[in-house]
Amino acid sequence: MHTPDPRRTSIVRTGQILRIVAALALTALMLWWAGPRSVWQAARGASWWWIGAAILLVIADRALMAYRWVILLRTIPSAARPPLSQILRVFFVSTYLGTFLPGSVGGDAVRTYSLNRLAVPAADAFASVFLDRLLGIVSLLVMAILGLVLARDLARDPAVLVALAVTTAVCALAAVVIFSRRAAVLGGVVARWLPSERAGRITTGVVDGLQRYGPERRNLSLVLAASIAVQIIRVLQAFSLGRSLEILLPATTYFAFIPIILLVMLLPISVNGLGTSQVAFVGLFGRAGVAHGPAFALSVLFLGLGVVGNLPGGLLYAFSGGKRDAPR
Repeated sequence: MHTPDPRRTSIVRTGQILRIVAALALTALMLWWAGPRSVWQAARGASWWWIGAAILLVIADRALMAYRWVILLRTIPSAARPPLSQILRVFFVSTYLGTFLPGSVGGDAVRTYSLNRLAVPAADAFASVFLDRLLGIVSLLVMAILGLVLARDLARDPAVLVALAVTTAVCALAAVVIFSRRAAVLGGVVARWLPSERAGRITTGVVDGLQRYGPERRNLSLVLAASIAVQIIRVLQAFSLGRSLEILLPATTYFAFIPIILLVMLLPISVNGLGTSQVAFVGLFGRAGVAHGPAFALSVLFLGLGVVGNLPGGLLYAFSGGKRDAPR
């Protein structure tokens, strides 16, 4: 029986505590800067018609997100592929649990673990989740570049340029691992040099799992198209919430700002984007002349909308034995 390493457990818990502290500190700082009274005045007058429209858009984006993962799982041999109902259950429960975990990686870890519990090889489970996340980031990168075209002053911001450059480099490196046979050979060499035989097997399995997607150009194109559609829907969600708060900016402003904000929210330094999203919304929308109070209120509504979209997974977790999906 595997005994957890106390030092590793302590490091993980310390990291979790630091992320929670960072999320609360950033949120409190931005709330103080925006002014609680200004935020409350903006929020209490929100139009429920526009909020209802945003909720309908959330249903659409969750359906597309589930669809793209189902497409990626087509590469797994049918004998090892779980039924569609179980795949969807894993997807929605993991998105719900990801609400309370750092960045997006927590929900991805739960998804990988849960799929492996359904007899899918761990390397294949990881590869499908990794590709799903990677293509989501690529779609954000595409939208962010479009945003720079719409808001050219952002192209002069060093922080934005560094973020886009790092994201591009990560995506390019992942593409090499997926499409280059030399990467597979290099992965085998690295695996042989690792001190642990188990670590070597995991490395080889992960590289092989990712390489399996190399010939699947059509499926990858479908997933990328669905991912771009998801990002467009998210921009429209923010636009609807902005209208509910009487932030009357043109849609092009949202298409310029929201992809950058979503990239910031992916940073694993808080919990579910709490704190980082407030900084990004107040900072970017302030450039467009939006007062800090309404911008902060918009950030809270945007986060809350994501929680609403994750509620179906919460219901599955609560009423259909979902607790077995969550690793300690």
